[in-house]
Amino acid sequence: MNWGSLYAVLGGVNKHSTSIGKVWLSVLFIFRIMILVVAAESVWGDEQSDFVCNTLQPGCKNVCYDHYFPVSHIRLWCLQLIFVSTPALLVAMHVAYKKHEEKKVVLHLDGDLAEKSLQQIKVQKMHIEGALWWTYTTSIFFRMLFEAAFMYIFYYIYDGFQMARLVKCDAWPCPNTVDCFISRPTEKTIFTIFMIAVSVICTLLNVAELCYLIIKACLRRGKRKFPSKYPTSLTSKGKEHQQNQMNEFLSSSAS
Repeated sequence: MNWGSLYAVLGGVNKHSTSIGKVWLSVLFIFRIMILVVAAESVWGDEQSDFVCNTLQPGCKNVCYDHYFPVSHIRLWCLQLIFVSTPALLVAMHVAYKKHEEKKVVLHLDGDLAEKSLQQIKVQKMHIEGALWWTYTTSIFFRMLFEAAFMYIFYYIYDGFQMARLVKCDAWPCPNTVDCFISRPTEKTIFTIFMIAVSVICTLLNVAELCYLIIKACLRRGKRKFPSKYPTSLTSKGKEHQQNQMNEFLSSSAS
């Protein structure tokens, strides 16, 4: 899978996200995708070939392996990363739509002014407010939902996060209860716990970013509902008047 294309798409969304969202994307690619590509695939590369059972009955090994590993860890992690990253594409589409609407307005301007405005639209950062706020918070909610769902799926399928050294299987066509041995169980357990821990960290970052956006929206709404008692212009004029009076008093005292 070409993870670079996914990073390019999410990198465009990252430009318009909050600082917590930038941290989330860094954790996603450094501690999940990079670990998955560089190390995890080599660790699980021999999972089926080195799954050994103490029987020569044809088909018994394959049936036991399918029973205990219905889905590969690597494929399930790839599926998790795709689902977790997909909600960010909603934000990318919303940002692209807003920029397209702004470009349609700019095209009615004069030539030089329109060209400068188009350049500004390309590099400008979209503020997370209005309809974009709802799209962004919805994407965070679905990211949290997918993270929690896949952690539960991992726990349910593999009956915990620890890789067993020995499993017993009596499924047909095994002649009786046979012992099957998993290759490198300790190493696979360490990687599994690491990936689950990073998934929990990403979930906590999503919760923190969602709380931050909600608090910021409440503060912004409070300022609109209860504006300051004195407008900014009047306040600045009052300060300037007080400074002039102070200067006059100092000059009369010096004389």
